[in-house]
Amino acid sequence: MVPRAEFDSYYGRPVIKAPAWAARDIAGYFFLGGLAGAGSVLAAGAHLTGRTTTATAMKVSSLAAVSLSAAALVHDLGRPGRFANMLRVCKPTSPMSVGSWLLAVYGPCAGGAAFCALTRRLPRVGATATGAAALFGPAVAAYTAVLAADTAVPAWHDAHRELPYVFSASAAAAASGMALVLAPPRESAPARYAAALAAAGEMTAMTAAERRLGMVAETYREGRAGALLRAARVLTVTGAAGAAGAALFGGRGRRGGRGGPGARIASAGTGRWITAGSGALLLAGSACTRFGIFAAGIASAEDPVYTVAPQRAAKERAARARKSAEREHATDEDGQGPS
Repeated sequence: MVPRAEFDSYYGRPVIKAPAWAARDIAGYFFLGGLAGAGSVLAAGAHLTGRTTTATAMKVSSLAAVSLSAAALVHDLGRPGRFANMLRVCKPTSPMSVGSWLLAVYGPCAGGAAFCALTRRLPRVGATATGAAALFGPAVAAYTAVLAADTAVPAWHDAHRELPYVFSASAAAAASGMALVLAPPRESAPARYAAALAAAGEMTAMTAAERRLGMVAETYREGRAGALLRAARVLTVTGAAGAAGAALFGGRGRRGGRGGPGARIASAGTGRWITAGSGALLLAGSACTRFGIFAAGIASAEDPVYTVAPQRAAKERAARARKSAEREHATDEDGQGPS
């Protein structure tokens, strides 16, 4: 008997075409957009709780991040007119169309909030812009996950359930890191808590995605993507732990203790350096997550086995389920007998 042929690809060529996106532009666009959107949420929280320095710093950083994000997108598109063309229509079923409009609405809000905070003018306008930026911020941080998952790229599409959670948690980690770098220690407690929650959420969502992806998860563990994502885990967990540990130094400096005022000042200064360093680690970890997921998607598109094998496995599972249902139905009919 002739053995069954095993089809993996057509002469080793990819079944789908890998995205033509440049990693520096689009992965950077993913990271910067998340930093901006989540940063606006932290800025609004700081604004409401009277943490003026943190609020101003996060408003400015969000404006800078969304500006660089838009610049990266326009650079990948080739010329600014192409972005303007995407605003000619609004198609709710298209992640690209929705994302373009989100950027177009969110950008001026972030700009207005930063301008009013820096100039200390028009406080009511500034408060309104801050609230609007915080309202659209989560969507700006997460929609890029939907944009990636809406493609045919196996590593992105097959992780469509978990990817928005990964991107949202990664964005929160980045924004928390930025707040830890820029904010004074006396105002950094919310950022430390947010960093811990974001790190836990990102690790949980990534683990769930890799568990459900099956063989496609290999692209997240091997090659350049695997190296980046392993680095992201180490950086994010270390950054969150460092931020929590920095609170001990800060608290010791405030409460006093042995060694007199000089020792308390040194302890507080050490805590400040640990806080800033932890924030930098969180920022680097978030960037590695975005670039790692981007690299995993490109690797899965270029290797045809990640397109063919999961589809074949799904087809075989459906066939087995259909046969099992038919057998159960036949058994039920035999058990009933003639009426």
